[in-house]
Amino acid sequence: MSKKNSVFIATSLDGYIADKNGGIEWLHSIPNPTNDDMGYAEFTNNIDALIMGRNTFETVLGFDVDWPYNKPVFVLSNKLKEIPASYKNKAFLVNGSLTEVLSEIHKKGFEKLYIDGGTTIRSFLKEDLIDELVLTTIPILLGGGSPLFSQLPTELSFELVTSKSYLNQITQNYYKRKK
Repeated sequence: MSKKNSVFIATSLDGYIADKNGGIEWLHSIPNPTNDDMGYAEFTNNIDALIMGRNTFETVLGFDVDWPYNKPVFVLSNKLKEIPASYKNKAFLVNGSLTEVLSEIHKKGFEKLYIDGGTTIRSFLKEDLIDELVLTTIPILLGGGSPLFSQLPTELSFELVTSKSYLNQITQNYYKRKK
């Protein structure tokens, strides 16, 4: 099995993953009567675990739904002291440098990882630790908010593997890191 860090995320046309108030309601701005998951189930079937930041974890906890993950979730945080009791066997607190965190997770047998959350994704990109990006673009300009990308110490090249269209409105591009 080869180690792989993957991103699967939606952005606005102007590259934001949340609006100016941190909201993500705009993700549902295109009617989706058949509840097409746009490849999400297939993507998550091919991962071993998730790594997300504290903000994303807290956002998920705030959703009025059952725990949405059937794989272990590693929460990257220096502030959080412990995982809430009801999530003890589902989510695990990790901290340290990204290479230390990855090493710890790989030792547990998890090698195909889903990297989620803006700050976490940006941190992984800064250290050139993302192998593939699945970017789903919603045709809306938010004009500000939480950007997916930020400044990088060096240019990172990716190649387009596939491009799909959903609901005649939404585009999804799958990129692999060129190394």
